[in-house]
Amino acid sequence: MKKYVGAGLLFSALLFAGCGQQTDTAASGESDEPEKVIIGSVGSDAEIWNYIAGLDETKEAGLSIEVKEIDSGPQLNTATVDGEVDVNAFQSLGYLLSFNSDSDKDLVPIATTYMEPMGIYSDSIDAIADVPDGAVVALADNPANTARGLRLLEAAGLITLADDFDNGTGTPSDIVDNPKNLSFKLIDDTTGPRILQDVDLALISNTVAFEGGLNVLTDSLYKEEIDQNTKTSINVLVTTEENADDPALQKLADLYHSDEVKDYIDENFGGTKVDVQEDITTLWQEVQ
Repeated sequence: MKKYVGAGLLFSALLFAGCGQQTDTAASGESDEPEKVIIGSVGSDAEIWNYIAGLDETKEAGLSIEVKEIDSGPQLNTATVDGEVDVNAFQSLGYLLSFNSDSDKDLVPIATTYMEPMGIYSDSIDAIADVPDGAVVALADNPANTARGLRLLEAAGLITLADDFDNGTGTPSDIVDNPKNLSFKLIDDTTGPRILQDVDLALISNTVAFEGGLNVLTDSLYKEEIDQNTKTSINVLVTTEENADDPALQKLADLYHSDEVKDYIDENFGGTKVDVQEDITTLWQEVQ
């Protein structure tokens, strides 16, 4: 009889201890459930983040990633401001600077991802040295990419820009020397590959070029390199100031720069997304 009583007391003690442990775990807020992060993106960036969402490394990091595709840069940023998405992945630092300036918002970058070189393309010219006098040049009709295209034309030796040229908002009016008398046509950036036959040169961002069947490494007459003047061309993950230090969002950069993701990007995007890992705090201070 004593034997059964002792066993009963032991069972009760173990049961009580187990309940206490569960209560302590619940009280501490610990959970095996992954933390959900909603990433707003578009095009090839969305493809990459959908790939990352399915990786074992993402689960091991304690994250569950949902990619929400929105086909407009301003709408993606607005969705981030409004909390519809936690972070977005699509834009360069120059685009972010322009958006903040135009909208009076304060979105911030939390990590670098890559730089897609912008290229100078032509259907009728084989080399920069062959650009004729009076050539018509197509530039994207949005502030960041207009300025970026002009800076690339300067790097190619076709124009000279003012010393105070703004890499985020500069315009053709900032050209101080135009020896070939280039004229400029502002276009919707997404139409770049389709209008090549209508202009002498077109400045096309890499995502648009790649989706239009062009590889900046092999098909452009001239392309961007990473230097002091192209820092604003580096793409970044962006969120609100209040979410900038969120531990879950801070894990995204490590996932993006993993070897498995780098291999996926190289295989699927022809080497046109150049991996960039820079200290974002320093970089953001330099470009503002």
